[in-house]
Amino acid sequence: MAKDKKSPRPKAETPKGFRDYFGAEVTERAAMLSKIAGVYHRYGFEALESSAVETVEALGKFLPDVDRPNEGVFAWQESDDEGKGGWLALRYDLTAPLARVYAQHRNDLPTPYRRYAMGPVWRNEKPGPGRFRQFYQCDADTVGTASVAADAEICAMLSDCLEEVGIPRGDYLIRVNNRKVLNGVLEAMGVSDEGQAADVLRTIDKFDKVGEAGVRELLGKGRLDASGAYIDGVGLSEAQAEPVIAFLTSKAADAAGTLANLRAAVGGSAIGAEGVDELEQIAGLLDAQGYDAGRIELDPSVVRGLGYYTGPVFEAELTFEILDEKGRKRQFGSVAGGGRYDDLVKRFTGQSVPATGISIGVDRLLAALREKGRIGGTVQGPVVVTVMDRDRMADYMTMVSEIRNAGIRAEIYLGNPKNFGNQLKYADKRGSPAAVIEGGDEKERGVVQIKDLILGAQIAENATLEEWKERPSQFEVPRGEMVAKLKEILAGQG
Repeated sequence: MAKDKKSPRPKAETPKGFRDYFGAEVTERAAMLSKIAGVYHRYGFEALESSAVETVEALGKFLPDVDRPNEGVFAWQESDDEGKGGWLALRYDLTAPLARVYAQHRNDLPTPYRRYAMGPVWRNEKPGPGRFRQFYQCDADTVGTASVAADAEICAMLSDCLEEVGIPRGDYLIRVNNRKVLNGVLEAMGVSDEGQAADVLRTIDKFDKVGEAGVRELLGKGRLDASGAYIDGVGLSEAQAEPVIAFLTSKAADAAGTLANLRAAVGGSAIGAEGVDELEQIAGLLDAQGYDAGRIELDPSVVRGLGYYTGPVFEAELTFEILDEKGRKRQFGSVAGGGRYDDLVKRFTGQSVPATGISIGVDRLLAALREKGRIGGTVQGPVVVTVMDRDRMADYMTMVSEIRNAGIRAEIYLGNPKNFGNQLKYADKRGSPAAVIEGGDEKERGVVQIKDLILGAQIAENATLEEWKERPSQFEVPRGEMVAKLKEILAGQG
């Protein structure tokens, strides 16, 4: 009789495009999110924690009209008792769930509704270096007001968030533009075809890479790229392309100059003039709050997601330089973006509901803080209470409880206590600042030994014998003074 084949053991590996986060990373992220939440709360925004799973119909944006609607998201079909059921998916951002929540609960929510949300999102996209299928977002949105004061407030709040987490003034810039201005430019160009308008938007998005001359070529017949390949252009005449060039080069030395240039770029377009007026109002409101051009500025070259947004758009860019993987200097780049989207809730209600918001890229902002040396240092582990006699576990539990009650992070060694050296190795691996030792002799004499593990490691690595004598790293203190001595040692370690 043939033997049953054993099932192969599963591979212990993270799925492609995902990663695991360990202690220090989780702690750093939680601390940063707590600071951002504090700013959001100070501005009057309320926390919202919505479901990680939405119906495919509610998410909508990424999904093509096909039999298996899972492109861009992680989706599955759920069947009911009759064998029928709809498609569900993991959320790909925090804005689409907000639209569903507002549409569902709008009669119970205040108008405007100001909410912030933080959490993981999932995208079923091809992973790459630094590009994961699960990542954190940190959003704040105001739903139910068309006032551009809400847009100005979002920009001010984003500025405060960056400074609160440790990005100083001069190391960031929030840039503001308006989709309505671009609509006015398209109108001035005589472009009404949606396909051609989309081509113009994509070309504008390349301004930072190819410059004015490159955009002119791409709006016209086309151009050769760096590899020598020919890229077909949009096919506009020079006269048609001129408003786009005027728009992209309209940034002046101050807001007044930029606004004047933008008015010239939109010509007689009413929607374009409305967009310029909104930018002027935002600039005035920010100035009234003390946010100068060194922190927030008008910049027509910001084109992020202009197909999605309906009015003002904003992007937070970090301006300090870092070295890339090839050792070349480059600016860190964008860590947050957002804008006004007045049509998202309309999918549910049939009525246009004005909304504006911002989304902070948590992982990129954490990477920026590490670059600035604001986080990423050695994370202190817990004080370790060693176990010299397993029959006296109650005594050790009393000790660790006293230490914790004094507000000091501490743990008891729960491995095999037979080899004391292994206990100290464990404490070292945990990054422990100190170890508490109480053997039978210490118990009888009413004392404990406290080993300063940080100082001990420094002495072992650097000090001479004379310095060792002058700076002991292990202390014997009365049992009743254990907590006080630990506090003294930890304070000395900074």
